[in-house]
Amino acid sequence: MMSNLFNYDNPVWRFIGKFFDVMVLNLLWVLCSIPIVTMGASTTAVYYVALKLVRDENDSTVKAFFRSFKENFKQATAIWLILLAVGFLIGFDIYFFVHMEPSTFRTVMTSVLLAFGFIWLLISLYVFPLQARFYNPIRRTIFNACFMSLRHLLRTIVMLLMDGAVILLVFMVPVLFMIMVLFGFPLLAFLNSMLFVGIFDIYMPKKEPRAEDEAWELPEE
Repeated sequence: MMSNLFNYDNPVWRFIGKFFDVMVLNLLWVLCSIPIVTMGASTTAVYYVALKLVRDENDSTVKAFFRSFKENFKQATAIWLILLAVGFLIGFDIYFFVHMEPSTFRTVMTSVLLAFGFIWLLISLYVFPLQARFYNPIRRTIFNACFMSLRHLLRTIVMLLMDGAVILLVFMVPVLFMIMVLFGFPLLAFLNSMLFVGIFDIYMPKKEPRAEDEAWELPEE
């Protein structure tokens, strides 16, 4: 019994090991996101490792993170800058119309912009996990993020509610805030990846990958 307790293949130790990996990921994500412009590449790298953790694929967390960071740097950075610009534009427009005098035009425009904001949120939720898992051009990756988030809307809503609940609890409970400092965004990425794995498996080609760590190309619709 004692030998099983200290066996590193024990489910308890594996569970603890994954949370240690999430802590390491948080440190890497923070350090690599400091320039801000690199946040897309670091977020993609976090999801690359998180998806591996959920699938129980053994790999060095640090090595896998920097491999993905390097391979996806250009495209993930471009996607991040596009999202940042579009998000700023939508946010500015919403702020502008909300502060207008009440009118039918203001109501219509605010509603339209909120709808665009929701779509932007869905794309932001899916686009970096997709970048981490599949090879596609930027345009196709963004389209697939929108398409898949709507096609799997129930699981998308579960992710949004789960992430929202975690963030809300962190700000309401001081102890959880201190814990979240250790785990940060990668904890949300790990939780989301539990659902992303099931979604992405639907789109995986029915053949062996060309290399162990190579992402699949998402088939054209």
